[in-house]
Amino acid sequence: MTTHTHHTAPTMFVEANGIRFAYRRFGTPGGTPPLVFHIHFTGTMDHWDPQVTDGFAREREVILFNNAGISSSSGEVPASIEAMADHAAAFIKALRLSQVDVLGFSLGGLVAQELALSYPTLVRRLVLVGTGPRSGEGMVTLTPEAQQIFGATYDPPDHLWLGVFFTQSEASQAAGRAFLKRFRRRTEGCDPDVNDKVAPAQLEALAKWGAPREDRFAYLQSLRQPTLVVNGDNDVIIYTINSYLLQQNIADAQLILYPDASHGSQYQYPDRFVRHVSMFLSEQLA
Repeated sequence: MTTHTHHTAPTMFVEANGIRFAYRRFGTPGGTPPLVFHIHFTGTMDHWDPQVTDGFAREREVILFNNAGISSSSGEVPASIEAMADHAAAFIKALRLSQVDVLGFSLGGLVAQELALSYPTLVRRLVLVGTGPRSGEGMVTLTPEAQQIFGATYDPPDHLWLGVFFTQSEASQAAGRAFLKRFRRRTEGCDPDVNDKVAPAQLEALAKWGAPREDRFAYLQSLRQPTLVVNGDNDVIIYTINSYLLQQNIADAQLILYPDASHGSQYQYPDRFVRHVSMFLSEQLA
């Protein structure tokens, strides 16, 4: 096992597709492929919960990275999910990895789907968290709830995440405050904030993905990897019904919904999430 953790893993760089990708790699190399994390809208490597990443790192290798144009990676953010997936594939191949497991959260879950579809031999297992299918319910634009949450002002600014990731119940907000304490513990080698070009490009990509189309879920029939879909039972950012739609249309998919939880259910129940995902990844080895 490496001596590094979420808080201490150095930021490294690798070049591919004309992009200098920033990444952090830590955990326990071994018989299972590394678990590559794909982050949410405007997120960076620093936006993952260390209780989640370190939880996985106890048993496997974890790779966090910034895709093209995000924070410490060079280039520009593409305005399509497909191009984001191409960059992600180039990054993985640049690390000379022949196969990985993939965890995609929110926007990262869209990229993870496209990565698994376009590069099926590269992705062994798929974990889709707080995300949805093409042309999903309420996905052509930000949901009204999301527009309200992102349009408000917060003091301190990190209180935004209490609205994005957690419900308004006392228990969920308490879990949110605990998450915020973990969230900023890394104090050295932190990622710069994303620039003002990131959100518009990602919003354009989200709009293209969510646009109405015929046979909107037929593409999921081509997704053959064993898949675990995870969400809260009341996600107001990407409505929970979309997780059900994913599970119903992917041939080999399981669904877990956590109670009294919104978009960041994995941060409300980090230990449970790590346990469930680890079970899914290991039980598929047989």
